[in-house]
Amino acid sequence: MKIQLVAMASVAALVVGASTAAAAPTPSLDRAALQSTLDAVHRAGMPGVYAEVRDAGQTWRGASGVADVRTGRPIRADMRQRVGSITKTFVAAAVLQQVEQGRIRLDAPIGGYLPHLVPGERGKKITVRMLINHTSGLAEYLPYAYPSFKAWPSLPDISAQSVDDNRFKQFRTADLIEMGVQAPATGEPGSTPGVYSNTNYLLLGELLERVTGTTAERYITRNVIERAGLRHTEFPDGPWIKGPHSRMYEALFGLVDPPRDYSVYNMSWVMMGAGLVSTVEDLDRFFSKLLAGGIVNRSSLAQMQQTVPVIAQDGQLIDYGLGLHKAEIPGCGTFWGHDGSTWGAQSESWIRADGKRQMSFAVNLSRWNKLDSSGNPQPHPIDGALSAFKQRAMCDVRD
Repeated sequence: MKIQLVAMASVAALVVGASTAAAAPTPSLDRAALQSTLDAVHRAGMPGVYAEVRDAGQTWRGASGVADVRTGRPIRADMRQRVGSITKTFVAAAVLQQVEQGRIRLDAPIGGYLPHLVPGERGKKITVRMLINHTSGLAEYLPYAYPSFKAWPSLPDISAQSVDDNRFKQFRTADLIEMGVQAPATGEPGSTPGVYSNTNYLLLGELLERVTGTTAERYITRNVIERAGLRHTEFPDGPWIKGPHSRMYEALFGLVDPPRDYSVYNMSWVMMGAGLVSTVEDLDRFFSKLLAGGIVNRSSLAQMQQTVPVIAQDGQLIDYGLGLHKAEIPGCGTFWGHDGSTWGAQSESWIRADGKRQMSFAVNLSRWNKLDSSGNPQPHPIDGALSAFKQRAMCDVRD
């Protein structure tokens, strides 16, 4: 069983019970039903959850539960959150912009740009495209950077000690990349299925710095975040989140009991892979602009939507493109987006291929499923409640 740390959570549960009618449904926003299903997520055990749903010019925002379990401070739909691997879509879009300008070639070897980071034959075989779609064969560095995760993916044999030890540590990106490059390869460059790895996106951040002459954070802020008109999205410059936000509770599959607040955390350990802070409103705005051709051109968007099978960190097989995840929802259509988690926070953002239906949500508790005697995560009422909310949010229809 793979541990989902900062990457893809399965959307397989979303299709359960979905309509398979051939006729296209008439979209609507049933605000009462959306709020009811959101409330059910809180009642199932989630401290706080909030979301935004858009449909053909209509917008609903809702929240349920608390932002602080100690004080009872209510959660709000405008709060900021660490959005984890949704960051990867921003990074991928930035790289595609440089492809459009001729400064990066998708199928060029990464060794030609960063020979000091990926030397030798691997640097000649691994292309930029392989980094973006996780077919590089480069391993995840986390079990090497966090010693208490050395036994991953054996969940009973890991602990939260490294999470605590590294709360304020400033990691060097080059050191993290070296851990991933020196680790045993997960496959031959370009082979499928690919294996999801944050090492790939740390390298892409270094590539952006190499070709733009500025930091990846600054380039993405100016050319992706600001171009999309996002007002509450940023790379944090320290361990604190600016603006209104929830506390973020990590359970680590019951290994942290009661769940511990990790909302104050130095994200240097995974900045280009999962470091962004954003809001559900900004996420919907970003994916709407992206699919409308407002961030990269149509040719680049088509490249981003060319998917390959990739094994996510939770062991699920997903359809992954260049920083985009594809989900087919029977009766509702094709959706594009990304999900992500980090310590204490999980988020998802999805948009239908026609751009008319969108959903983004965030929760302030991660890895709530406790382990059974075999070390596998057990089902939890939150799972079904969250699936029901996503079903309503993405597939809400009139009778």
